Amino acid sequence: MGTVSPLLTFLLMVVSGWLHRRQLIVIELLQAQNRLLKERLRGKRIRFTDAERALLASKAKAVGRKALLRLDTIVSLDTLMRWHRRLVAEKWNFAHRRGPGRPGIMREIAELIVRMAQENPGRGYTRIQGALANVGHKVRESSHRIEA
Repeated sequence: MGTVSPLLTFLLMVVSGWLHRRQLIVIELLQAQNRLLKERLRGKRIRFTDAERALLASKAKAVGRKALLRLDTIVSLDTLMRWHRRLVAEKWNFAHRRGPGRPGIMREIAELIVRMAQENPGRGYTRIQGALANVGHKVRESSHRIEA
């Protein structure tokens, strides 16, 4: 590979400097807007939706704590970081996989148990459990669950 020509290096430096200045101007504009909005709010709280909190938290984490200390944000730095910790905790929660407790008996089996108990009022649970086993349904005595 050959070396990069000085002209190309100079052009890249000029373009990157121009882009950097443009980004600084945009950042200053957004900071001024934030200051004006904060003054207009005068201590009133803004209610954010969960999606808005997640968006702000992920963007704040990407910017970093040190950079956020220099910025004048609508929400405090600690709040943004708390939202991010909660967002990460929810991501690894796996609550959507868990059910609300022990799985119950299938509806058909439950109806069959009730019918057997009504037709034979003298039978206890153990005899009904045995009768269900005779027809091919294994139901545990302690947990009232079906065994496969």
